[in-house]
Amino acid sequence: MKVPVSWLRQYVDLPEDLSTVELAARLTAFDLKLEEIESSGISGPLVVGRVLNLVKEEQKNGKTINWCRVDVGAHNDASVPDAPGDDVPSRGIICGAHNFVEGDLVVVSLPGTVLPALGFEIGARKTYGHVSDGMICSGAELGVPGDADGIIVLNPGSAQPGDDAIALLGLGEEVLDLEVNPDRAYALSLRGVARDAAIAFGVPFHDPAALEAVTVATDGPGAYPVVVEDPTACPVFAALTVTGIDPSVPTPAWLAQRIQLAGMRSISLAVDVTNYVMLELGFPIHGYDRSRLRGPLVVRRAADGEKLTTLDGVTRVLTSDDALVTDDRGPVGLGGVMGGQEVEMTPATTDVVIEAAVWTAPMIARTARTQRLSSEAAKRNERGVDPTLPARAVRRVADLLVEYGGGTLAEGLTLIGEAPVRADIVLRADLPARVTGVEIDTVAAVEALEANGCAVEVDHEWLTVTPPPWRSDLTDPYDVVEEVLRVVGYDRVPSILPVAPAGRGLTKAQRLRRRVGTVLAGEGLVEVKTFPFAGTADWDRMGLAPDDVRRRQVMLENPLSAEEPGMSTTLLAGLLRSLVLNIGRGHPDVHITETGRVFLPRGGDAEAPIYGVDRRPTPDELATLDAALPHQPYHVGIVMSGERVRSGWAGAGRPAQWADAVAVVQHLASTLHVDVEVRQAQQAPWHPGRCAAIVLADEVIGHAGELHPRVLKAYGLPARVVAAEVDLDALIAASPEIGTRPDFSSFPVAKEDLALVVDVSVPAGDVQAALAAASPLIESARLFDVYTGEQVPEGKKSLAFALRLRAPDRTLTDEDIRTAREAALATAGAATGATLRA
Repeated sequence: MKVPVSWLRQYVDLPEDLSTVELAARLTAFDLKLEEIESSGISGPLVVGRVLNLVKEEQKNGKTINWCRVDVGAHNDASVPDAPGDDVPSRGIICGAHNFVEGDLVVVSLPGTVLPALGFEIGARKTYGHVSDGMICSGAELGVPGDADGIIVLNPGSAQPGDDAIALLGLGEEVLDLEVNPDRAYALSLRGVARDAAIAFGVPFHDPAALEAVTVATDGPGAYPVVVEDPTACPVFAALTVTGIDPSVPTPAWLAQRIQLAGMRSISLAVDVTNYVMLELGFPIHGYDRSRLRGPLVVRRAADGEKLTTLDGVTRVLTSDDALVTDDRGPVGLGGVMGGQEVEMTPATTDVVIEAAVWTAPMIARTARTQRLSSEAAKRNERGVDPTLPARAVRRVADLLVEYGGGTLAEGLTLIGEAPVRADIVLRADLPARVTGVEIDTVAAVEALEANGCAVEVDHEWLTVTPPPWRSDLTDPYDVVEEVLRVVGYDRVPSILPVAPAGRGLTKAQRLRRRVGTVLAGEGLVEVKTFPFAGTADWDRMGLAPDDVRRRQVMLENPLSAEEPGMSTTLLAGLLRSLVLNIGRGHPDVHITETGRVFLPRGGDAEAPIYGVDRRPTPDELATLDAALPHQPYHVGIVMSGERVRSGWAGAGRPAQWADAVAVVQHLASTLHVDVEVRQAQQAPWHPGRCAAIVLADEVIGHAGELHPRVLKAYGLPARVVAAEVDLDALIAASPEIGTRPDFSSFPVAKEDLALVVDVSVPAGDVQAALAAASPLIESARLFDVYTGEQVPEGKKSLAFALRLRAPDRTLTDEDIRTAREAALATAGAATGATLRA
């Protein structure tokens, strides 16, 4: 909300010596945050000039310029050597604009003027064969609304040559640009800001809405007929007619200046007056050209598919959620948002029907968003306006049109409906003090509320507060507390550092998640954080089957993106998008990880109830809330692309392989002292022959391996990208946190190598597990070679393992080693059909 300071002072008796900076600081402390203080920054002789003579000269470059002689009053130069025309004192000025003629009043910046929009000082200079002794200014050059391609032409008789244009155009005016919170609709008006300023400084407030009583005469001869078919959408509607307006009368300079300083464009007297009163009172007003109306005005809901061309020239398709103002021909206005082009006021309008109506705020907000039409009227109506103002607002507009436009006020005011009665708010008198920690007695609380327009009744320890009609944001006791504190002063709230209660440190899950993060960093992985949203396009790129459970999402009511309307069921969706982004920025070797929650819908369609905030929910209520939430386990995801081992002076590198993803998961499990099993599997988005299932206690908790080529093509990624995702909560739940103490032996180790032949379908992990469990003397079994070829039968493969054997209490004998070796062969043969390779 832009608030010209001089306009504000009309309604509140601010101290004369109060600076704009001090005013802004106090309003900010009063919850009206300052965005900036606007001022033109123009200095030097900026004056009004009259064009005495104008000669068009065509230049060699094809451009036509105007060589003008301009009368600037006391600033005229008596010696203008090459000015056109006679010897009348004037200034010779070159101008390239063509929207003015001889006799027009223009704005002239004389040498020495500094225009911030241009960034330099104006001086006399020779151009196009003449000495241009100044510049005729456009609106863009002065930083005021206007045609950037044309100069400003002032209304005839509004000024005299030589007058100060800075004062005339209000360029010396300071304007407060305030940030208004959505719940403070009243502050979208000079009336609202002035009231707060009066309270803040403890000075008198002059309410611009305090007009004399408006006589309601719906049966008067001049009362325009109105029918409200939907009082729910429009509970109050007022209309008043003014006839005989002189269309040739310009908008008074002071009024045009004020609405321009407030950020609006001056159009015509009738339009400017409605905008002026809207800015003044905060109540949107619309005017109809009475000569173009056909029959009574009717307020109703739109029919689905009904169309209306609004004032901005856009034809809009409406729904039954929208409210309309119609006449006998059809829609003439989109209720509370914007009028229709069919009956708009034009510069030739002489008779005006003025409308001021109260509209249902949620309906206006919905219409403004669905129609993408954020008008000044909609901004106020969607937040809630003072429902007692319609009759006063139309009367205020009518009075200005009669005074400045020469119109006649018709007999009879149309007023349908009445403002709803505000519900009382009951609270304990000591609630403001208890909530804020500030010593606020009952007298101070009552004075603060009454200053804001509230009616307050005191009954011993209780206050009954009736909010004023312009404060739709006051609905419960804590709103009242905030209002009291706003007047008393937020700066009085004591700054007390709360005493931290004795804690028990991190939980087991928190400690282990930190341990996992350390391991992942040690593996060379960089942690990323991605948005937890995904959509159908993600599942299609990942190659998920139509019936894949991961496609079933928790959908959002208001998603950030229509392409990602639900919560993600896998971390890979975000990790792959991040990988695409990083490779696209020139990083070929990307190894990233993310630890975060996934969101898995539960069975059924349970809705979360909304409980009050006046008490803590009961255990049963908390259980009901939890049951309505999706399952949200922590997962850890990994994606690696490019070289896993970097090329360098030491030799060639090695690209990331499916086994690297499996190895990282195994390292995580080992760090958590959890035994996991690796099994061959098929799961999108992994390659069917290079995918491993991570199994914990016979339950699959994740997968690792190389991504399918079709997935890589869909994302535009290079070949051989590997990934893994496991349920971290499952690993943490199985972790003892502190593993069993390892047994160390000081006796020497014995080493044996075994080459076993098995079917190609037998996982090497099964053979390795059988070998390790065959004898207590086998300390470890490590696979170091896999061979298929001529020396191995077809359909078979050779697996070579390195065994480490050791006893805790003695040096192994040859017999011990032979017995352990035979036990390993027997156990592997029984478990997997392995035979010793010849």
